Amino acid sequence: MNNENERGDRKISLSLVWVFSTIVFCIVFALVSCRGVQAQSRQGDISLQYTNTIRSVFDFVQRHFVEEVDPKVLYEGAMKGMLESLGDPYSAYLPESEMTDLNDTTQGNFGGVGLLISQPVGPRTDGKPRYVEVDSPIEDTPGWRAGINPGDFIAEIEGERTDTMTMDEVLGKLRGPPGERVNLLIKRGESLEFNVTLTRAIIEVPTVKHAMIGKIGYLNLLTFTPMTFDRSVDAINDFRANGYTSLILDLRNNYGGLLNSAVNISGLFLDGGVVVTTKSRIASENHVFTTRSGTAVPEDFPVIVLTNRGSASASEIVAGALKDRGRAYLVGERTFGKGSVQQVYNLDTAGFKITTARYYTPSDVNIDRIGIPPDREVLFPAYTEEDEKNLSALMNENRIVEFVAANPNASQSEVDAFVRELVNTYRLDTAFIARLVRNEQNRTVISPVYDLEYDVQLREAVRIINEENFRQLMQSAKTLKALQEEAEEDFAKAS
Repeated sequence: MNNENERGDRKISLSLVWVFSTIVFCIVFALVSCRGVQAQSRQGDISLQYTNTIRSVFDFVQRHFVEEVDPKVLYEGAMKGMLESLGDPYSAYLPESEMTDLNDTTQGNFGGVGLLISQPVGPRTDGKPRYVEVDSPIEDTPGWRAGINPGDFIAEIEGERTDTMTMDEVLGKLRGPPGERVNLLIKRGESLEFNVTLTRAIIEVPTVKHAMIGKIGYLNLLTFTPMTFDRSVDAINDFRANGYTSLILDLRNNYGGLLNSAVNISGLFLDGGVVVTTKSRIASENHVFTTRSGTAVPEDFPVIVLTNRGSASASEIVAGALKDRGRAYLVGERTFGKGSVQQVYNLDTAGFKITTARYYTPSDVNIDRIGIPPDREVLFPAYTEEDEKNLSALMNENRIVEFVAANPNASQSEVDAFVRELVNTYRLDTAFIARLVRNEQNRTVISPVYDLEYDVQLREAVRIINEENFRQLMQSAKTLKALQEEAEEDFAKAS
């Protein structure tokens, strides 16, 4: 009987404990919730206070500044300052001209004449006007069909001289609705000058170059647009028709582009599985991007990816995925190290881009500000301070430009003699000067897809495929996670 009473008392005591604990938990939860609400409320009050202050200063400057102020100038200045204050080089306000360029790239096409152009930032070294120069016509576009060549100068657009225009003004006049005409004055060489009328058309942003190197398919991706995947598939079909047995994917100087395009390109080489993961402080913006089953490039084909310091963003997503998944061997230089994702938002005709997440390779490594190291580093020759002075003298004296202009049909022996003369005068590497001369010669013609003679990184990739045991190389290659862990161990030992 006493035992039963004791058990009953114990049950009552335990019940009271649970009730008391539940009450305490509810009180604590309520206090935490209240503090959270209060914190959010305070944060909202502070944000409102700052917003009101900004509005007050904006109005004050408009009313009291010594000169009349365009409100657009104040608005754009405030937008630029706000995004710059984040300390993130990839978050920025985009004025109308930059937003237009970005839309052209991300959409993959625009209305224009099909000329890739450039303009000197300052006065030309030869004293000539700062005319807009044609770097290259895009094949099968109005500019290309009109016979405009690389190295030609656009002196006038609709009767207005281009040496007094900004690049934004030039682009604004060359681009426009398809079907409309635009009149150009072209200067070629010292005295040739002619007018040409071009009818604007839909221009596809150049994104892929390809060619065969023996039995190796060479695929050079310039950027990642909505067209990159389809053009890459076309290239691979061409490789297949020519009996390719391996592939070199060149991502050098590819600054990136669309995330989805990078995922799709990775799917040409990977048979399903993870390509990249994005992680944000907002759970809804965390995503895992995978590829479908099946590949366009056979899984037993050797694949080498070329990278350098200009390989960034979407390029690094592809390189990181193929490296971590053991699908490709990387050759060249460490990549740029842009491991973040930006979203672009419209503000009428302008806009802004802001970093919303960071991306992680399949082995769960973020390469932001670190980059992706190649499996085999191949560098172009480094130059001393003395070399740089000699190179500066060579470029300022304009000798290469003058030689090519005076000898457009120079034989190889004439070029070799000129190179030897420059080597003796400026004490620079023979291969380097020969490459400068070749680049200048190519500037006035459609450049070849690749230059195996002077491209040491591409040449090494070709040699690896032709001469080394590729399967053994891949077995020795490490994931980015393994490399990261090794670096941490080495750091710990050194400490």
